[in-house]
Amino acid sequence: MTGGGGGTSLVPKDARPRGSVVLRPHPRVSLLLHRRGTAVAAVLVLLLGAVMLLSACAGQTWVGPAEVYRVVCGEGGPHDLVVGELRLPRIVLGALVGAALGLSGALVQTVTRNPLASPDVIGVSHGAAAATVLALATGTIASPGALPAVSVAGGLAAAALVHALAWRRGMRPARLVLIGVGIGVALSAVVQLYLTEGELETAEQIKLWLTGSLNGRGWEQAGPPAVVLLLSLPCLVRAGRVARPMGLGQESAAALGVRVDRACLGLTVLGVALAATATGAAGPIAFVALTAPQLARRLVRTPYLPLLTSALTGAVVLVTADLAARMLVPPLEIPVGALTALVGGPYLLWLLGRRADR
Repeated sequence: MTGGGGGTSLVPKDARPRGSVVLRPHPRVSLLLHRRGTAVAAVLVLLLGAVMLLSACAGQTWVGPAEVYRVVCGEGGPHDLVVGELRLPRIVLGALVGAALGLSGALVQTVTRNPLASPDVIGVSHGAAAATVLALATGTIASPGALPAVSVAGGLAAAALVHALAWRRGMRPARLVLIGVGIGVALSAVVQLYLTEGELETAEQIKLWLTGSLNGRGWEQAGPPAVVLLLSLPCLVRAGRVARPMGLGQESAAALGVRVDRACLGLTVLGVALAATATGAAGPIAFVALTAPQLARRLVRTPYLPLLTSALTGAVVLVTADLAARMLVPPLEIPVGALTALVGGPYLLWLLGRRADR
């Protein structure tokens, strides 16, 4: 076995994906490396860089790559405002939010072993949205910079409620998803209540936030997702090792020495924190957390959901969707959340039909 400290891991030799190799950077440490997964991740990094560059160049005013490079390097120029203040913050925020949503979806789907499960579906995003809407409607936040903290608190509260109601001598994925859907519907009703009963100006502000958009976002909104992703790295490394045996099923994972209940709780909390932070930064952006992990698994072809590839896939999807939202109907900008919902809805119907056939 390979993987963690002491030269042992949770993945037996016969359970390793084909094309995997073992690296031993230290006598007491060994790492399981998937060749195809590494190649796919490298391609996604290049694709993400290309899409981010194109997004920085494209718009009502085309800016050449050389000018973008000068702005990024701080050399100054006539496009400082357009590129440095308007485009770059939203591009970086889109990549961070997409990565956070991709990771969150992969973690939640690993726990539930259900491709239909995501923070959108099990109430986490609804909890974050309801808390943020409540804060905006009542004026309890002093500045927009406090929205991410409010969203994280709301998402964690919703996840705790769903987890408490779903727990019956253990956690069953189907029960978790069903209760999460019910809680999400109830929280959506709370949001609609504030929209109908609140003041017109506040309701318009809430509506704009609920569409999920990167328009007008700055470096202030990009800070919280970056910090949360950075602080989550040690936990994500551990989660990546646990996700492999969890992909074989909870019974198999328990037979391999995984403390299943503790692992499910840890993966869920981490996924909720990432999804809630992303929601607070950009508003509820639907279906990225649902689709990115499944796309990543099909690209890598592993029995488990690859976390790194899921993060990169989510980042590519959201940055590409934001670019399309800016360019489809110029000079108007479609909220990126509306565009991802428009594309993700048919995918969800296809996924439901496929599972029904099975």
